[in-house]
Amino acid sequence: MNLKDISTSVPKKDHKGKVSGQLPYISDVKVENMVYGVLVRSSIAYGKILSIQLPSLPKGYEAVGADHIPGPNYVKIIKEDQPIFANEWVNYIGEPILMLVGKDLDVLYGLLNEVKVEFEEHQAIYTLDEAINQKSKPGVTMASYEFGENLEIISAIEQGTHEIIEEEYNTGYQEHVYLEPQGMLAIYKDDEIVVQGSMQCLYYIKNALLSALACGDDEVRVVQSPTGGGFGGKEDYPSMMACHVAVAARAVKKSVMLVFDRSEDMVVTTKRHPAKLKYRTALDQEGNILSMCVDVFLDGGANAGLSSVVLQRALINSAGVYKIPHFHAKGFCLKTNTVPNGAFRGFGAPQSFAGIESHLGHLSKLAKIDPLEYKRKYLVKRGDPTITKGKFRDPILMEEMIEDLLNSSQYQKKKEEFLRYNQQNHRYKKGIGTSLFLHGCGFTGNGERDHIKAKVRLVKSKDGKVSLKISNSDMGQGILTTLCKIVAKELDLPYEEIVYPYPDTKEVPDSGPTVASRTTMIVGTLLQRAAKKLKAQWQPNVEQEVVENYVHREMIPWNELTFTGDAYPAYSWGVNFVEVEVDTLTGMVKLEKVYGNYEVGKVIDERIMKGQIDGGLAQGLAYGYLEKMTSKQGRIQQKSISDYGPPTSMDVVSIESRVFDNPYADGPYGAKGAGELTLIGGAPAVQAAIENALQTSYQQIPITPEVIMESLWMEEGADG
Repeated sequence: MNLKDISTSVPKKDHKGKVSGQLPYISDVKVENMVYGVLVRSSIAYGKILSIQLPSLPKGYEAVGADHIPGPNYVKIIKEDQPIFANEWVNYIGEPILMLVGKDLDVLYGLLNEVKVEFEEHQAIYTLDEAINQKSKPGVTMASYEFGENLEIISAIEQGTHEIIEEEYNTGYQEHVYLEPQGMLAIYKDDEIVVQGSMQCLYYIKNALLSALACGDDEVRVVQSPTGGGFGGKEDYPSMMACHVAVAARAVKKSVMLVFDRSEDMVVTTKRHPAKLKYRTALDQEGNILSMCVDVFLDGGANAGLSSVVLQRALINSAGVYKIPHFHAKGFCLKTNTVPNGAFRGFGAPQSFAGIESHLGHLSKLAKIDPLEYKRKYLVKRGDPTITKGKFRDPILMEEMIEDLLNSSQYQKKKEEFLRYNQQNHRYKKGIGTSLFLHGCGFTGNGERDHIKAKVRLVKSKDGKVSLKISNSDMGQGILTTLCKIVAKELDLPYEEIVYPYPDTKEVPDSGPTVASRTTMIVGTLLQRAAKKLKAQWQPNVEQEVVENYVHREMIPWNELTFTGDAYPAYSWGVNFVEVEVDTLTGMVKLEKVYGNYEVGKVIDERIMKGQIDGGLAQGLAYGYLEKMTSKQGRIQQKSISDYGPPTSMDVVSIESRVFDNPYADGPYGAKGAGELTLIGGAPAVQAAIENALQTSYQQIPITPEVIMESLWMEEGADG
């Protein structure tokens, strides 16, 4: 198949394997001399390990712990605060202390129940509110940043203002609910250990293993298995599991498999950070914004992980898509003795957009102006500065996207219809809500240039087949297909002639992690450039290889200390409209219609983009009104999918979506990032729709039936 238009859909590279069920995931793999591992975990939130008593272990069963780690006992991420095996202090319920390994899982689980760990328990920090109250204590603040307008200037503005509105907004946990739980296998060989499993970032894992095993580069190899979903949950967490299996494999000289079942996965793996956002906004008599101060607090859980970077992105998105005069933001990521929180699609932006969209919606009610009309007054335009003193350089199509949805959804007509319906209907109330959002593509600031330094390789065989040698993982988002299309089109070869084997660090250079909506835009561009080189020097019946390195786009330099400069080379944009019906007797929310307009430069495959839109919206909407996860005294309460309540096919309605063409000069065929953008607008739009239906305001997500019923009872109490 030769590609005339890059956007035309093609069969996905992994389509047959997935549809037939033949594609082996990590738990399907069996190798010679393989044993299983189970983890002995902390039963307390914070304390000292005094003693560990093991039962008598049958022949062939062994215990592996901190003493078996050849290198330092921490998982190499950003900070050195996450032990591979806790051997002195434990910081959260579920923290790994030891691993028991052996042939039979039933025997291992039986032995697990007989392990006795004695602790000296200390006072834990269980909630974000407790951490905020203790943030000046040593060790509680994991990261903090501040930027924006001088506070003295803002104070002077507030002195002469008509009104100051202060509002607090809370967002909860979100669980990734990837189809395939976490799983990792270390294959033991005399001269090397091969770690394979479900993962997003091969070189993150390789670097963690080099540190833990204190070994040479050629003694460790990391291979991605087909991966059943990641959403960020397989960005940072697999590094710890990889250390567990590799240390164990080296200790027992056997291959070691560690696979979680769903309940273990839900209780101990990273989540989306719960957040508290505080707004202080000065208004004039007409309700216009004169200044705004935002404080962002993230619950980091017990270890820092990637939280500092999540906080950075949350802050960079704290003003939404708006040019707000005299804006100031500061943020803190705080430690609690709960399961560590980590990467999740959107990476801090969904919390910020839920907050700022809600806050502007509430300000519009005070000004007695339609929320969308109010927001449009503040929309950024091309050439405007970003809140970090960068610049929006490229065309911004938000106005066209909004106008298109106003027409296709018949917004004004619906609002009037719903108002009449709600006046006549006592039990059911209908509402429509909107959200406006963006997402910066790629790593923040100089991340690509200074830290990632991506490199790609193309290898042509004698028979003319071209292989992609990159470290990026397909986890269902479709890059096996889209990146092959980019190379096929540039080489003018049939799509079938391009192959993209599952990456293996022995074979592929470090092209960076599969995160931050960077793969198509950054890695795709490098592959396009490499393909152009290969085409120019193509020789039939000869093996050839080309390498391409990342080149940084000239922008306003990023300064991480002052939080100034261009945070991203490009932005993708979106608008969501959502219609709901709320049952005031039960508090149940029913989605009626969902609309999404997006601008992601140029689409590389229409069907894959539609999958990103439908999946992202399902996840984002659920974050707003369905998915509730809580921690009580440091223990996650939801241990199964049915307890947690992600959307089923019954909850997802028809999604009417459109993608606007706006090719980006530095992206392959004009493409920008798309994967995270599609989630971000769901929660604020569904909140706005529920508020419109019930003529009330909420200061949190998720807005569950319990939250709705409580607000209705309070209103009845106030009226009665």
